[in-house]
Amino acid sequence: MTMENGGREGSIRHHMIKYYFGTDGIRGRMGEPRITPELVLRLGHAAGRVLAAESARRPGTTPAVLIGKDTRISGYLLEAALEAGLSAAGVDVYLTGPLPTPAVAYLTRALRLSAGIVISASHNPFEDNGIKFFSETGAKLPDAVEEAIERAMNEPINCVPSADLGKAFRVDDAGGRYIEFCKSTFPNELDLKGLKIVVDCAHGAGYHVAPPVFHELGAEVITTGAQPDGLNINAGVGAMHPRHLQKQVVAHGADIGLALDGDGDRLIMVDEQGRCYDGDQLLYVIALDYWRRGAMAGGVVGTQMSNIGFEQALLRRGIALERAPVGDRYVLEKMQDKRWLLGGENSGHIICLDKHTTGDAIVAALAVLRALREQGTTLGVATADAPLFPQHLINVPMQRGFEWRASLEIQKAELDALATLNGSGRVLLRPSGTEPVLRVMVEAHDAEMAERCARGIADVVARAASI
Repeated sequence: MTMENGGREGSIRHHMIKYYFGTDGIRGRMGEPRITPELVLRLGHAAGRVLAAESARRPGTTPAVLIGKDTRISGYLLEAALEAGLSAAGVDVYLTGPLPTPAVAYLTRALRLSAGIVISASHNPFEDNGIKFFSETGAKLPDAVEEAIERAMNEPINCVPSADLGKAFRVDDAGGRYIEFCKSTFPNELDLKGLKIVVDCAHGAGYHVAPPVFHELGAEVITTGAQPDGLNINAGVGAMHPRHLQKQVVAHGADIGLALDGDGDRLIMVDEQGRCYDGDQLLYVIALDYWRRGAMAGGVVGTQMSNIGFEQALLRRGIALERAPVGDRYVLEKMQDKRWLLGGENSGHIICLDKHTTGDAIVAALAVLRALREQGTTLGVATADAPLFPQHLINVPMQRGFEWRASLEIQKAELDALATLNGSGRVLLRPSGTEPVLRVMVEAHDAEMAERCARGIADVVARAASI
C-alpha cells in the first residue's frame, strides 16, 4: 500500500517555479493567455536570445533551430510567430512541416543544430496547441535553460541589425530521413513479411511517415487516421481512442494494430482479437526481450502511474522498477541518473535509450514487433504472466494554484479510500502538468472498488475546488 501526492521527490532537483513551462513545454487553448501569437513571438525571441548567447561562447558557430509541428490548423500561425521571434534574435530557422515530436528530436541531433522546437499539443484536441523544446542532443531542455527563456520573455523584443537577422530554410527530406532512422532500429536480419498491420496515425504528425516504415520492412499495412484536415487530430482515433483501432484490426483480420497520438510519441497496440495493450504491457514485452538477449542494463524506470501488476511481473524476473514523477522528462532523467536503457509510462510513452533520446511510438512499436517475431509469439502470450490491476482515473477541474494538499476534506477522503483498499491497492493524487485538473487515480484488485474509491475522492475534490 502506498499513498502518493505526485511531488517531484528523489533525484529530481528543485528550481524556480516556472510560469509558462509545464512538464512538457508550454500548452493551452489557442487564443487564451498561454498560447497567443504575441506570447509565442516573445517566446521565439527569448529562446533565440538564450541560444544566441550560448552560441557566442562558441566562436565560429551560428545558432540554428529546427521547427516541426503536428497537423493542427493553428500550427501555421504559431510557426510564423516563432520564426519571426527567432529571426529577430539572429537565429536561423529550419522548417520541416508536419513531423512527429521524436523526429524533431532526432533531426536536431543529426543536423547538429542548436535546438529543436515542436508545435504540438500532443494527444489534446485541435483547439489546443503548445510549444516544446529539445536541446542539441535531442533531449528535453534542462530546467535551467527553460528558466533562462522565461526570464528573457519579460524583456522587450529588440531586433538585431538587418545583416544579422536569422534566415529560414525548408528541410525537404525531413520525413525520409526519419523513416530511415526508424528502420535502422530494427535488426537487419529480420523483416515483417507476412504480417498484416493496421496503423492508426490519429490524423496527426505521423500520417505520412509511420505507414512507410512498416511497409518498407515488409508488412502489409492498412492505414487509418491519416487524413488530417487541421481540425480532426486525435478526434475519435489514435492512442487516445483505441476502440477505433480495435474495430479496424478485427474488420480487416489483421495480425496486430498500433496507434500513435497526435505528435507520434505515444503508442497503444491491439492484438488479432482486438484486445488493447497499454504502455506498461508493451514496456514489459520490450523489457523481457532485452532481458532474454542479455541487453538489459539495470532495471526499468516507470512512473507513479505504473501498474502494480507490471511491477510485480518484472520483479518475478529479477528486474527492478524505479518510479519517477509522471512525465517523460522525469522518466528520462531517472534513466540517465541510473544509466538504465528502458523506461516509460502506461500512457504509451516508451523510451529505449539505446535507440533514441526520447519517447518514440514507431521505435517502440518496432521493439515490440522484434520481440514477437524473434520469439514467434503474440501480444497475448507475451503479456500473459503480467496481469494488470484495474485502475480508475478521474480528472477533476480546478483553478491553477488551488492548494489541494492543504484541504483537510481531501486528506480525509484519501485516507478513507486507503482504508477501504486495506493494503490491496494504491491512491495517487497529482496535478496535471499541462491542464488545470487534479488527476485522481485508484488502483485495486477489483475494478468496481477502484472506481468507487476514485469517484468518492473526486467528488470531495470537486466540492473543495469550487469553494
